[in-house]
Amino acid sequence: MAHPAVARLTLEEKAGLLSGASFWRTRAVEAADVEAAVLTDGPHGVRLQTGAGDHLGLHDSEPATAFPTASATGSTWDPDLLREVGEALGREARALGVDVLLGPGINIKRSPLCGRNFEYLSEDPLLAGVLGAAWVEGLQSEGVGASVKHYAANNQETDRMRVSAQVDERTLREIYLPAFERVVTTASPATVMCSYNRVNGTYAAQHPWLLTEVLRDEWGFDGYVVSDWGAVTDPVASVAAGLDLEMPGTGDRSPGLLIDAVRRGELDETVLDRAVSRVLGVHDRLRAARATDPAGTEDVDPGADAGAHHDLARRVAAASMVLLVNDGGLLPLDARDGGRIAVVGELARTPRYQGAGSSKISPTRLDDALTAIRAATDRQVGFAAGYTLDAEDEADPTEQARLRDEAVALADGADVVVLVLGLPAAEESEGFDRTHLLLPAAQRDLVAAVTGVTPRVVVVLAHGGVVTLDGITGVVPAVLETWLSGQAGGSATADVLFGVAEPGGRLAETVPLALAHTPAHVNWPGADGVVTYGERLYVGYRWYDATDREVAFPFGHGLGYTRYAYDDLRVDVPDPSIARARVEVVVENTGARAGAEVVQVYVGHPGAAVDRPVRELRAFAKVHLEPGERRTVALDLDERAFAHWSPDGWRVEPGTYVVDVGASSRDLRATAEVVLEVPAPVPALTTTSTLDEWRAHPAGGPVLAEALAGQAGAGTLEDPETLALVGPMPLRAVLSFASSGDGPDPDEVLAGLLAQARDRAPAPGSGATA
Repeated sequence: MAHPAVARLTLEEKAGLLSGASFWRTRAVEAADVEAAVLTDGPHGVRLQTGAGDHLGLHDSEPATAFPTASATGSTWDPDLLREVGEALGREARALGVDVLLGPGINIKRSPLCGRNFEYLSEDPLLAGVLGAAWVEGLQSEGVGASVKHYAANNQETDRMRVSAQVDERTLREIYLPAFERVVTTASPATVMCSYNRVNGTYAAQHPWLLTEVLRDEWGFDGYVVSDWGAVTDPVASVAAGLDLEMPGTGDRSPGLLIDAVRRGELDETVLDRAVSRVLGVHDRLRAARATDPAGTEDVDPGADAGAHHDLARRVAAASMVLLVNDGGLLPLDARDGGRIAVVGELARTPRYQGAGSSKISPTRLDDALTAIRAATDRQVGFAAGYTLDAEDEADPTEQARLRDEAVALADGADVVVLVLGLPAAEESEGFDRTHLLLPAAQRDLVAAVTGVTPRVVVVLAHGGVVTLDGITGVVPAVLETWLSGQAGGSATADVLFGVAEPGGRLAETVPLALAHTPAHVNWPGADGVVTYGERLYVGYRWYDATDREVAFPFGHGLGYTRYAYDDLRVDVPDPSIARARVEVVVENTGARAGAEVVQVYVGHPGAAVDRPVRELRAFAKVHLEPGERRTVALDLDERAFAHWSPDGWRVEPGTYVVDVGASSRDLRATAEVVLEVPAPVPALTTTSTLDEWRAHPAGGPVLAEALAGQAGAGTLEDPETLALVGPMPLRAVLSFASSGDGPDPDEVLAGLLAQARDRAPAPGSGATA
């Protein structure tokens, strides 16, 4: 339905409304009562530029709360907490006059080398989708629109503006699209941002299948599609494909091309009407939602929530931190009693709390771990930098040796060393990919030197993408992963180290032992403008399980300061002919303090007719338990939990499925099997169907048997050795061999058999087709 303003707009005005007025603002048309809207970067804070800014829109933004990055919040496994973050971002966006905040980033972490992985939630589409939807719901509850990004198959920074992701449809449907599908169908985001890259040769910004057939026709998306900034190469093709708003503005260039295309008859003006209606309709809904809120819009004080939001950022950071190792219960540390604490590492006093690029926030305040540790304990705390974050000093062996010696001297005789390590900003950012997974050499040398004088070392990690931990795991008794934990990350680190807060995180991505073990390794990052997704479905833990490969830390892993027991697993299938089940398991906190466990449900189908991952995450819940508390956790599995994508759409096969429940993809505490008696899907018979497929087909099998009855040599087809040879051959080839040029035309025979099989096809709904 056309927006009321469309009838009052000229062709030139309509074309103009489909391209930005400036870097962050859409156009206004006063005569038609069309207001401008402000879109600005997120997703870890509101990055608003109020002045002229720089030409790339990267610097000098207004102060805002810098929340933990997505690599951290993904590790919370807590949609309620992500909803809180969204609400806080919505309040700050409203206070700053922002209509649409660009986020969340829900692209799948195909490789740990992706320079933008700190902006993405997980390697698993269910986890990314559930958390992304919660973030969107929270943000939009404040009348601020979300822009879910980057759609689609945008999984690297190398050649990101033009590289073609060559990926088959099943892989798209099962891995790279489900998070977007879940956010669209459950949270109704105001906008979806298309990515820079091409998908199977076509730019995402002008991809009709992605932007219209899948996004709108299948998923029912009713918002507007905005381009990533600078992603449009052909404005006419983009609008025709389903793009609604090109950003940033291009002056008269893009509108002029649209106007010319309409006047030449190459683009129907109703296509512009539809796109304009989508953009204006979304902006109207957002303004109406804010108008009905008693808080209003202009009356919100930008600084009113600063303290509360800093506290929220601190709570989220602690909930994101993953305790990877805690041998001997070294953590939590005693804040009141004990000897000297040595804090080592420049990152302890110069925090790396966010990623580089378009998501960089000017924080309202910034906590560092060193100050927070000193404030949290009565114990003596010493500090040594240990290494430098300056690239030139990193190359100076004399300076590095001096810093290392100072750190070793401080560590020698300390009761415990808190060694803060991580990646400098120059090693991971939007715009380029990493080339390795190692910590800097100076930091690795420092670990060896410090552990040489004391075994009581806690390593605290700060980085966006995963790193390998050679020389740390198996050597250091405690390792705490803090990611890029936002402006309150320093205080949250102290909270977790001293047990004020539980390390609430669980890994949202696998930590490999080596780069060469990673699933996309031989296909990364592509060449000549093409990257092949040769690993197909086998991303993250799906790959490591399928190849039975050891990992440093598995997907879902994380320790707490208490322990949990699982028992009484029940998987109930009310009707075996329908692919639905309820999983119930009793979880008990067997420790002495409160904590939160993430209950993870995985489903596998070992007898599947097609290759499928060993197990896939299909449900999860974060459960808070007091000491000694037992609780029954119930989780539902819908049809998609058992399905795979086929050429005919989503398909559930009959058979036995394995349901695993546990604390990680490899810490499986209970297992059950369920049998589904759903109708067996049968592929349609075609001119290329094999003899085996014909024999197994409920309609084609009898037709073929009747046709062969009494034929010379037909009996040999019952011989197992013969069948092993000819069964996988297309039936047409078998018929050709049988005719030897003297018999009936095999194509005519095959056409007749196909016609008979269609006539005998089972009734609709039986699961079989001809």
